[in-house]
Amino acid sequence: MQLNAKTKIDDLLKQYPFLLDFLITLSPKFKSLKSPVIRKTMGKVATLEKAAGIGGMDADGLISALTAEIDRQTGSAEVSGDSVPVSQSEALTDPKERQEALKGIIRDLHDGGDMEVLKQRFRELVQGVEAPEIAAMEQALMDEGLPAEEIKRLCDVHVEIFKEALEGQDRPEPPLGHPIHTFMKENRASEKIMSEISMLMGLLGQPPGKEAFEEHRQALGALIEQLSEINTHYTRKENQLFPMLEAHHFTGPSQVMWSIHDDIRAKMKQAREAFGQNNALQTVDSLKEAIQAIRDMIYKEEHILFPTSLDMLTQNEWIKVKQGEADIGFAWVVPDEGWPEEILGEPEDVPPEPEEILKEVAGALSVDTGRMTLEQINLLLTHLPVDLTFVDENDRVAYYSEGPERIFPRSPAIIGREVRNCHPPQSVHLVNKILDAFKSGSRDTAEFWIELGGRFIYIRYFAVRDAGGYYRGTLEVSQDLTAIRKLEGQQRLLDWE
Repeated sequence: MQLNAKTKIDDLLKQYPFLLDFLITLSPKFKSLKSPVIRKTMGKVATLEKAAGIGGMDADGLISALTAEIDRQTGSAEVSGDSVPVSQSEALTDPKERQEALKGIIRDLHDGGDMEVLKQRFRELVQGVEAPEIAAMEQALMDEGLPAEEIKRLCDVHVEIFKEALEGQDRPEPPLGHPIHTFMKENRASEKIMSEISMLMGLLGQPPGKEAFEEHRQALGALIEQLSEINTHYTRKENQLFPMLEAHHFTGPSQVMWSIHDDIRAKMKQAREAFGQNNALQTVDSLKEAIQAIRDMIYKEEHILFPTSLDMLTQNEWIKVKQGEADIGFAWVVPDEGWPEEILGEPEDVPPEPEEILKEVAGALSVDTGRMTLEQINLLLTHLPVDLTFVDENDRVAYYSEGPERIFPRSPAIIGREVRNCHPPQSVHLVNKILDAFKSGSRDTAEFWIELGGRFIYIRYFAVRDAGGYYRGTLEVSQDLTAIRKLEGQQRLLDWE
């Protein structure tokens, strides 16, 4: 029997009855074929092309999978049309077919498909899958409209589907000093801290006893503060690595990860607050949730994100990632020496720092109320007692001030970045609302105030318009008002004594 897109399901199953169970492993939507009534009605008119659409698959991919199974069971198979006979080991080697198969599996998972059935379908259809393929699949699904929150909701289940394939691959081994090496070095440090916390929580009992909690309180508090430094690890990913991936139109997985970062931050905050309130049970429960989420993130980083990033980014892009790392800082570790000096050669080959480029600019510039050199303008902006960030009319970050005490972390990697990608997914709707109002002219300002780490922070946004009233961008001004709010009375004399 020759298989092609027009082959009827009923004819196929009469010729090869064993394909009924096999079809169900390809998609749970084929379970209805178990019914004799369905096979005698729909099966007589439904073609393989139609069945592929129902199962969320590519028609050629379905035919290839069926052909491989027939070949395995009988030793021979025929196809016609554009399809060609293939053995099981050669099934779905075409990149487009593999992507469609992966997307079909994940779509069915989100529709409630059975995990074990989908795992089997993955084993049958896609062999030797690599991290970049999985990352590209998630990006493609989001490009096609699957919400980032939905991807996030089942992120761990996605990993479970592909875990066997991922386990068969080595973790990346970047050179000493490479940004990925530093990220992985931080992961090992966090694992050590989490192990110490887990052992200490074991000493507290189940449920944790009040006396045991008091006995180990100091040690547990120190470990909670240490683990909270995971925020620096995530902030560096968000501000250094993600912008480079976005330049390659790879935004979906990074958005999902950022959202999970915020979940972990929230869990660590809950743990700190519960600890401060002497709530032993809530402290332990929050820490357990945070530790599990951090361990899951480490797995996703080292089996999917980091291999994908190494495959995608160029050496020059990695150098840019490296250059801005120190502006944000490191969690628990110091980067090793070695990279990128080993690939750059002579010192003059090292790309100049932005500050050095600025110093090379000579001459004064005319402004509305005076003349200043570019160096003077830069010094003025960096000495203002506020944080400034300017987003141009194309919604891209064009500038941020580098003052002595920044309120929110920034690094050179955000320059040129789409501003919506600089915020957690759950706050993007506010960014859009402000930008739309500024561009339409219905609003000129927006303001917020928050309490952050014991400080009172005032955040204002201003629409920047030219002399003709045209929108040219948005200015963000953030200021620490903690000390200012405490001022009372008057001070007319210098108090330097």
